[in-house]
Amino acid sequence: MFELDGRIVLVTGASKGIGAAIARIAGAAGATVIAHYGGDRAGAEAALADVPAERKKLIQADLHDLAAAERLWDEAEAWKGRIDVFVNNAAIMRWNGGIEEDDETWDAVWAETLQVNVLAPARLMRRALKHFLANGGGILVTISSWGAQRGVTNPATMAYAASKAAVKAMAQTVARAYAKDNVLTYIIAPGVVGTQMSESFAATQGGTEKVFAGLAMGEWVPPEDIGNLVTFLASGKARHLSGATLDVNGATYVR
Repeated sequence: MFELDGRIVLVTGASKGIGAAIARIAGAAGATVIAHYGGDRAGAEAALADVPAERKKLIQADLHDLAAAERLWDEAEAWKGRIDVFVNNAAIMRWNGGIEEDDETWDAVWAETLQVNVLAPARLMRRALKHFLANGGGILVTISSWGAQRGVTNPATMAYAASKAAVKAMAQTVARAYAKDNVLTYIIAPGVVGTQMSESFAATQGGTEKVFAGLAMGEWVPPEDIGNLVTFLASGKARHLSGATLDVNGATYVR
C-alpha cells in the first residue's frame, strides 16, 4: 500500500461504486479525504466509516447545477486550506438515449449527461488547475471509460461514451500544457466494473452471464482495483506516467 499521509484528496461521486472504493482505500492509506456525494450521504459515510473524523469531510452537491459544483470546490478548499489530489469520478449513465427515441428524450439525455459528466467536472478541473498552479503543483485523476476508446456496446448510452471522451481530452490537454508546472494528470479507463451502473448495463444486454461471457477474465473488474490504482497515482511516485490513459478491463480490450 502506498502511503498518503498528509495528502488531502477530493473524490467526487464517493457514495458508491468506484468513488466509494477510491475514498475508502485512500483513507486507509492515510489520506485526508473529502468525499462528495449527490444524494446518498449514507453511502459516503459508509465509505469513510473507518477513517478518523479529523481526516474526513462529506460535502453534498448536485452536479446538475454549475453553481453547486463551484460551491463544492469552495467548501472543500476552505476546510484545510488546500487540496493535493482531485479525483474526477462522478458521472451518470442514462439508458434511454438511443436514436429511436423522440427528439425531446434524445435532447434531454444528452443535455443532462453533458451537464453532469462534462460541464460540472470541467468547472471542477478548472478550479483544481488554478489551485495547483497557485500552490506549486498537484495531482488530477480523471475516471474516463473504455467506452471513450472503443465506443459502447449499447448505443442507447452513446451520450455517456461521448462525455467520457470529452473529459479524457480535457485531462490530456491539462497534462500536456501544465506538466512543467508540476501538475500530474492521469486518466483511468475502466472496463465493466462491479457497480450498480454495470449491473444495470448487464440487464440491457441479457444478464450478467451474457456479459461475463464476453470478458477475458469472465468477471467484473473489482472497484478496489481502481481504488488501489488511484492511491498509487495519488502518491506521486510515477511522475512521468502523467498524461497516460490506464486501461483497467481484465485484458478484454487491449490497445
